[in-house]
Amino acid sequence: MTSETIVHIIDDDDAVRDSLAFLLESADMAVRTYESAVRFLEQSSGLERGCIVTDVRMPDMTGLDLVRHLNAQGSSLPVIVITGHGDVPLAVEAMRAGVVDFIEKPFDDELMLTALRRALDISRNHAEEASERRDIAQRLARLSTRERQVLDGLVAGQANKVVALNLGISPRTVEVYRANLMTKMRASSLSELVRMTLNADR
Repeated sequence: MTSETIVHIIDDDDAVRDSLAFLLESADMAVRTYESAVRFLEQSSGLERGCIVTDVRMPDMTGLDLVRHLNAQGSSLPVIVITGHGDVPLAVEAMRAGVVDFIEKPFDDELMLTALRRALDISRNHAEEASERRDIAQRLARLSTRERQVLDGLVAGQANKVVALNLGISPRTVEVYRANLMTKMRASSLSELVRMTLNADR
């Protein structure tokens, strides 16, 4: 699974692919090109970082079909679609499906670069959030059964006395478990402990 930030350009038009790749490489962006959405899917499993620029109208699999496929796979890679003037309704439909932007051909270079920088920022945030969730999940997995039971009670909004009653232990014991949980989970407050747990369980 790569952590490299790459812009994936998908277009069946060689000239568009080449000119876009040249533009992005000139702006110090790492680029990979694909002549079809099918080829991209064959070569790009497990990607976490980067973004996709795809033509909206292509043979075999359209840009919109690609977006729907990526959504079904749970991909968080931001997608920008490029579209001819007649394909704007299709691009708007792609926006509804979750793409971050669509850009009409012929596109302005600076407009494309601005959209890409925004998409790469989104990608970095997604990757950091995913990394944080994995880290928290690992901490949760190291908790004892009783610690997890106390944590579940706290996340459910139960007071110490209620947690104690439900588990058949004393409120003082719950306080000890709560202090241990804060240390093990590296949480500075109860609200942070709850937020971390909810985020990891999403």
